[in-house]
Amino acid sequence: QVQVVESGGGVVKTGDSLKLACTAPGRIFSRSAMGWFRQAPGKEREFLAQISRGGGTTYYADSVKGRFTISRDNAKNTVYLQMNGLMFEDMATYYCAAKPTILTDNRHFATWSDYVHWGQGTEVTVSS
Repeated sequence: QVQVVESGGGVVKTGDSLKLACTAPGRIFSRSAMGWFRQAPGKEREFLAQISRGGGTTYYADSVKGRFTISRDNAKNTVYLQMNGLMFEDMATYYCAAKPTILTDNRHFATWSDYVHWGQGTEVTVSS
C-alpha cells in the first residue's frame, strides 16, 4: 500500500496562514502530478490545487486562487500547500493525492477520481 502522508493541519484563527505538507514514496512522487483536495462535513470532496510532475504547471480552484499556493520539492518527495487569509469556509479535512502521469502531461485533473493514491487527511480548524 502506497503511503501518502499529510501533515501541518491544526487550529488557526481567521486571517492566519498555515502550510500543509505531503510526502509520498519517491517511486510514486517522482512520476506523479500532485493535488490537494478538502472535504468539510456533509460536503463533497473539493479540488483545490494541482501541480504538474515537473512543477512547472499549476491549477487552482477559484475559491482559493490568490490565497493558496501549491509547490513541490522533488528532492524531498514533498508537495506543499501554503494557505493564507484563512476563513471559516476553509475549515475541512485536507487531502493530498497523486496522479501518475508522463512528464509532458500538464492537463488539469480536477476530479477526485483522477487520482490514484491518497493520504488519510489532515484537519484544519478555523476559529474567530
